[in-house]
Amino acid sequence: MDRASVIGILLGVVAIVGGNLLEGGSAGSIVQGTAAVIVFGGTVGATLLSFPFSDVRRAVASLREIFFPVVPDPFDLIRQIAAYADIGRRQGLIALEAELERMPDGFFRKALRLSIDGMNPKMLKETMERDIATYEGERRRVGKVFETAGGFAPTVGILGAVLGLIHVMENLSDPSKLGAGIAVAFVATIYGVGTANLILLPLSKKLNNRLNNELWLREMILEGVIGIQSGMNPRYLEEKLRAFTETNR
Repeated sequence: MDRASVIGILLGVVAIVGGNLLEGGSAGSIVQGTAAVIVFGGTVGATLLSFPFSDVRRAVASLREIFFPVVPDPFDLIRQIAAYADIGRRQGLIALEAELERMPDGFFRKALRLSIDGMNPKMLKETMERDIATYEGERRRVGKVFETAGGFAPTVGILGAVLGLIHVMENLSDPSKLGAGIAVAFVATIYGVGTANLILLPLSKKLNNRLNNELWLREMILEGVIGIQSGMNPRYLEEKLRAFTETNR
């Protein structure tokens, strides 16, 4: 579990609720069903209108990656690549075919398969770089879903505030109804701004940071496979790949 993600969300929510309590308010004062329907329903609706359903579905599925990420150890990958380079030099690339089924990383497996099948290094690099670009574009759209929702939420919160004030103005002659309208107005703004800045925009940022990490790992793997294919000395290849970890710390 990514403790930073869990602690970040909990700390943000606790800070808002705790600050309200310290000011003499109650937790119930910021629980407003009408405001929640307006803000959350409006934000989801606007987001669905902005993206294909497939992108929204992938964005929801990516929540698991945020809290339970699978992050390969780059140094383990480097050692693995160096070991494959040694096998390739001693026994030929065809000897690595037996290792393909044991590779959990699909990108690594595909690159090494093309290398074993005899694709020339230039074409291999172009093919896998296109694969990286396609993957990046797909993953950027997932992060964009949360970023866009984070942009809509405050505006919908303001819309909820205006609706609440309209309700207040319509019931100026009945003081018993003024409190509910004012509550919707202010709580809707809290929901919109709070959801955007404490949850949606940070989720987008976290996904983009994870993607950047994945991209340099894939670039490192591709460089390693090209080194294996060219018969590079395993020790030289290992040192070359370690440069990726230095520039991406």
